[in-house]
Amino acid sequence: MLVNREVLLVKIESTYNTDPTPTGADNAVLVENPAWSHAGARMNERNPVRTSIASLKQVFGGTLMQVTFDVELKGAGAAYSATVRPECDALLRACGYAATVDATPSSESVTYQPASTGHESATIYYYQDGMLFVLTGCRGNVSFAFEAGGIGKASFTMTGHSVAPTDAPLATPTYDSTVPVPFLSAGFSIDGYSATINALAFDMSNTVAMPADANASDGYGEIRITKRDTNGSFDPEAELVATEAFIANWRSGAAMALDTGSIGSTQYNKYDLNMPAVSYRDVAPGDRDGVRTYDLSFGAHESATDDESVLIFD
Repeated sequence: MLVNREVLLVKIESTYNTDPTPTGADNAVLVENPAWSHAGARMNERNPVRTSIASLKQVFGGTLMQVTFDVELKGAGAAYSATVRPECDALLRACGYAATVDATPSSESVTYQPASTGHESATIYYYQDGMLFVLTGCRGNVSFAFEAGGIGKASFTMTGHSVAPTDAPLATPTYDSTVPVPFLSAGFSIDGYSATINALAFDMSNTVAMPADANASDGYGEIRITKRDTNGSFDPEAELVATEAFIANWRSGAAMALDTGSIGSTQYNKYDLNMPAVSYRDVAPGDRDGVRTYDLSFGAHESATDDESVLIFD
């Protein structure tokens, strides 16, 4: 089995934990660094007293499965609609984002905004060169990373219900052919100030609950997103206080707007991340090629309801 011969299919479920049968033609997602592990695996030890001091065989008591991977951020390359979405659409929705499509002719867009209720779930087919893992009822967490000149990436950790893998030929995937754009000419701003940065990262930091359920065949009930603490970091060049008071804003707990500006310039292959109420959590000195910088960590909070990180593809 070859490491690089792997395929991932993802499809939103109509009913939680019910396989909607994703296909290579419609649901393939181009991913990097895929990996799987067990989550919450239970192995019951048996420790009766007897004449032998040898241990007895442990008893398997159920497990969930977790897959991790990275996805390039890019548009769909065509006018957005109910069926035309960015390649990462189903994954974002299964990580607690609600998707809203604006189908206004010539200015179509999709907006992803955090939700506190109505979280969707997904089924994932993970093919490994002749073997298939099926995960149903998947929900998870996503973090994002942007670096000057690099491609924006979303890193997913998805947890779902599964059974033992089966042998299966690789699905024939049809991938979105849109080429992602680099993090350049973006117009990044914080507190209305056009800061010079190299990198920006943020994490939804979803709490993914895996409640026990003795009635379930794997011993687990519905996987739920029960909390989030969106946070991140960036590294602006230091400025005089009169220009931008980074440290004073940290001390005061100021709530500031953060906006990447438009990443990309071609319609249907550009996106913008905005956070209306960022507050610094720490400020530390940094050095970038002999230029004084700050290493700033922040929390992203609501301005209205469920709006602390809004991702718009247009």
